[in-house]
Formats: sequence, structure tokens, C-alpha cells
Amino acid sequence: MKNKAVILGANYYIGLSIIRCLGTKGIHVTAVDYSKNGTYGFHSKYCSETIIAPHYKKEPQAFCDFLVDYAKKQSHKPVLFPSADPYVEFVDKYLDILKEYYLIPQTQQGLYTQVMNKETLHKLASKFGVTVPETVEISEDNYIQKVEEIIKYPCLVKPTDSPSFVSKFRKKMFKVYNKDELQQAVNSATKANLEVIIQRIVPGFDDHMYTFDAYLNQDAKVTHWVTCQKYRQYPINFGASVYTGQKYIPELYDIGAKFLETIKFKGFAEIEFKKDAETGKYYLIEVNVRTTNLNNLLYKVGVNMPYIAYKELTGEPIKSFAITRDTNLVFWYAYEDLLAVRKYIKTKQLSFSNVIGSYFKPKAYAIWDLKDPKPAFVFINNKMSRVFNKLLRRD
Repeated sequence: MKNKAVILGANYYIGLSIIRCLGTKGIHVTAVDYSKNGTYGFHSKYCSETIIAPHYKKEPQAFCDFLVDYAKKQSHKPVLFPSADPYVEFVDKYLDILKEYYLIPQTQQGLYTQVMNKETLHKLASKFGVTVPETVEISEDNYIQKVEEIIKYPCLVKPTDSPSFVSKFRKKMFKVYNKDELQQAVNSATKANLEVIIQRIVPGFDDHMYTFDAYLNQDAKVTHWVTCQKYRQYPINFGASVYTGQKYIPELYDIGAKFLETIKFKGFAEIEFKKDAETGKYYLIEVNVRTTNLNNLLYKVGVNMPYIAYKELTGEPIKSFAITRDTNLVFWYAYEDLLAVRKYIKTKQLSFSNVIGSYFKPKAYAIWDLKDPKPAFVFINNKMSRVFNKLLRRD
């Protein structure tokens, strides 16, 4: 295969999963990051090349120039894979330049950002008839009164730009229980120059969260898809998947495929839904427009999303395919799941027996792979070193 695959980001298991999905197919994989510290993806045996580049946020123009220079040296256009939201934002900003030198699924500059942004996403969803949680914008007159009359407490103060919010506050949103907490949350976000919206909490435990994972070809048509059900997330209640199972739910295809095709999306997308425990209605929560936490689960059940993208963009599309049965396979990020379990039990949302019983399922691990074990050992060593250093500082 003549086209290299360039993966942006190797310091998290999403980048590692992309490296493995492509490397196992014999593709030359180039992993790019801004530091060697913590980049355990660099240690995968499927990594053909590792490169340290300028920081995507601190030196975006230098990073763009770096990628262009790299591509110019190749005999064929590389296929570009951003592994985290900040990299997606970077690619979207420089899309008109990068697409001259790289193969990238999305061709419409700004669409990635529009779908990632909570405010514009909800407007898009509402426009095309997709149900979203009731939302109030802080720019509206008497927004606090509207929250108290329409949304009620507790409610969520959510960022429109998640990566920047998480970078600042180390959490995905604020959960507030009264007017004072609402004002404090809004003031904190405003002080940090971050836009937020206020949203109703859809009733239901974490296992009422579902995903529709799909690949859309260059005609903006869904060709491959899988649906999943979350069991646990971290941070609990409003976090990322740490224990999630593949589960066939055709209704999510009916909603998700229609929406993504209508907005002319291309490439991989994951729509997160929450099923209202009282009404049974599915609410669109957010859309991830890059490879997600569940990538290894999708791969293990038979849908290799990075490879599907690579083959289509290099002119050899793979025949359409979907998982239309339950496989009983689960994704497990053990490190954060154990942290989550402690919280679930402490808050009495789950019992010890609930947790133990859930583990008797075949697993798609976030990091561990018997055929490629070194990244897991590097990850464990990094975590142990941090703990050891903290203990030394205390002494």
C-alpha cells in the first residue's frame, strides 16, 4: 500500500487503536505528537515511524507547515487521522491547505467545528427534526427565569467548545442544583472566555447512554455502522466510556444515519444518544467527529473504521457492512473504570455485586493487546512513576 497513514496524537489509547487498526493491515503508519512524554502509542510494534512536531495549539502555523513539508516528501498523498478533538479543530481550520497534500474524508471546511460545537449542533439537529434536550442560551433575556420555568434544577451548564472547557476546568460540564450555583458556573465560564449553554438533564442512569458509530463515504452516505450501549463512564454520569457493550439498536440507525446524511457529513462520526427513562425517547447529546474511545470495540466486532476510511480514500472502498446482532463484546478501559466503580459504589448507584457480575463478558481492551503488549507496559510504568514522584514530593 503506497499511501502512508499519518496519525495525529499518540499519547492516548485512541491514537494507539488507530495505529493498530492500520498497522495490522500492513499500512505504513506514521505517528505524530508534540512530545515523547507519555506517548505510549509510539511503542506499538505497528508504528512504522514516529515524529515529534510543533505543538498544534502553541504553534499551529508551524505545525501546519511541518505536516505540509512531510507530505511533500512522500510519493503518494498520506491519509490523515486526527485522534483527539483539538487535532480535529486544527485540521478543520487548515483544511483548505491540508487537503492539497493529504487524503481527508471531510471536504467542507467548518463542518467538523459546526458539529463539535454544542450550540450549533443543537440548532442543526432541531432544524432537521432530531430531538435534543431542552436548552437555554445565556444570551437570552431572563435566561435564569427560563431555566427555572422550563428546565428546572438540577441542570447542566455545558460548553459549546468542549476541548477548551475540559482543558480549563478538567471536567466536561458543570452540574448545578440552584440559582446561585448556576450563576457561579456561568460566571466561571464567562471569566475564562468560554461560551456555555444550559440544558435539561434527561432522566436515566448511565446505561441509558447509547452510541451510533458510522462511516459515511464521499457521497455522504452511511456505508458501515455499529450501535453500542454504555454501562459505565468516567467521570461518572457525565463522562467518557470506560465500560461499554456492542448492542444492536436499529432505531439509532434510523435517527442517526438520516441526520448525518442530511448535513452531508463525510468520514467517521459517533452520535451519542440518551434514552429518556420516563418516555423512552432518544435524545441526541453530542457528536464525535473523530475516532472514538470505542474504536477497538468496533474493530473487534468486525468494523475497522480507520481501515474503511483508508481504503475508500485510496480508491478501493470496502463493501457496506453493519453489525445487526448482539455480540456480547464490551470495551473496557480498566484504569478509569476502576476509578468510576469506586464512585458508583460510594454514591450507591451500583452495588459491588452489580460490578462483579458485569465483568463476565468478552472484552475489547483500551490498551492491552497480547500481540502488541509494549504500549500497555509503558502506560503502567508512566502511571507508577507519577505515583512514586508524588510520594517523594510529600516526603
